[in-house]
Amino acid sequence: MTHSGNTDKLAKLIKEATGGTLCEILPEKAYPVDYNTVVEQAKKEIQAGLRPALKTKVMDLSVYDTVFVGTPNWWSTIASPIATFLENYNLTGKNVVPFCTHGGGGSGNIEGTVKTLCPDSRVVSLLSVYGNAAKASEVEAWLKKIGEN
Repeated sequence: MTHSGNTDKLAKLIKEATGGTLCEILPEKAYPVDYNTVVEQAKKEIQAGLRPALKTKVMDLSVYDTVFVGTPNWWSTIASPIATFLENYNLTGKNVVPFCTHGGGGSGNIEGTVKTLCPDSRVVSLLSVYGNAAKASEVEAWLKKIGEN
């Protein structure tokens, strides 16, 4: 899920480094294009604990031991559609590897939120990248550090 393309760029770098499969998590109802409007909507969703229905139907996750989960930082937590995904798909026993992009808010409580939503998974230390500053070398160093490369 990406509005500015930053999270998508980071996901593609991770895919290239790991040889993994990409799956974009999309809500049934698309978010507004206007930045300020989407920011306000995100804030309201987070405050209300909203879990929007997903357009994306994820393939069988049983074939994966590790699932990378990318999100923009929305008010110091994960985007609402990503929360829907984590709540609706069984990630028990899997390595869940969060990564995020942000506009200055850092990683917020994203790792903690993922741990809460995936209590029966091994949640690995996340990668947090400012804006579109993701570099392949940074991704590769992070993957090596967490034992995924």
